[in-house]
Amino acid sequence: MSSPAESPRRFHDEPLIVIVRHLQGALGAGSVRIEVPDPDLGRGRYPGERVGPGDGLVHRPLRSWCDLADGLSCRLLTPRPVDGTHVALTFERLGSEASWHAGGEEVEEGLEPRERYGTASEFARVRKLEDAGFLLPWLEVLGRIHLPPGARVLDLGVNRGDELAAFAWLEGAPDVSFVGVDHGASALEEARARFPDTRHRFVLADLNALPEDLGRFSLVVSVGTLQSPGVDDHALLRRLVQQHLEPRATLLLGFPNSRFRDGEVVYGARVRNLREPDLSLLVKDLSFYRRYLHQHGFRTFLGGKYDLLLTAVRGGED
Repeated sequence: MSSPAESPRRFHDEPLIVIVRHLQGALGAGSVRIEVPDPDLGRGRYPGERVGPGDGLVHRPLRSWCDLADGLSCRLLTPRPVDGTHVALTFERLGSEASWHAGGEEVEEGLEPRERYGTASEFARVRKLEDAGFLLPWLEVLGRIHLPPGARVLDLGVNRGDELAAFAWLEGAPDVSFVGVDHGASALEEARARFPDTRHRFVLADLNALPEDLGRFSLVVSVGTLQSPGVDDHALLRRLVQQHLEPRATLLLGFPNSRFRDGEVVYGARVRNLREPDLSLLVKDLSFYRRYLHQHGFRTFLGGKYDLLLTAVRGGED
């Protein structure tokens, strides 16, 4: 960050590109502070509109500053008031990506490959249901799914069961039973402690070799799992449709469109060896899934943001 003797640069009505160039030049590997018109003064105006006639200030909502920080791989600290017209914004460079994005069989030191996402891993710090970017789309999708009484739900890659916990928060929570499958023993132990009732069953297994006695389900859930290294997602999808779904059933599949970095969720899928987000593989996967599911009588809906959520429904009117 700039030395205390240096005053942060103050902006009034300059074009956004001027601010972007200033931040790019000043950030380096640290942080930089700027002063900008208070976003609250222009509530209801679009980015670039004048805050008021003749005041020489251009409005940009806080959401725009958050998007700018995201695009610059930065953390935006809480805005601090400077005076009656301006606030100070601090952009701070994010650190490295989370270890589990390494891919292949690389794991954290001291962990077995199957414990990449176990309770002792860095991934255990993630609490999806405490992130509004995941929780709100997830609740919206679950609210559209209508399960018959006594339905069975299968969660592939259940880990400690974050996704399952949200079912209890729905209005008129459905009377269903749950089966969770994962290859991480420590995560499953946490899930069993979290859901000790008989409606929940947790199975230690590889997704490429699901147990024969799983049976059929009204809903199959898998978030961020099918694209994991070592999972044959096309073969798994075919097996689910042919062997584990009821005639009237729903698939709810999550495709990561984000990365975890220094405590932040950063928008945009990325392939290895590329610095910038590249959605081409994500689009290719989604195209295959939708085409295959349509061929087998499903109707699909795609939503979400940081995790794209593909809902596929077969049978029924809803």
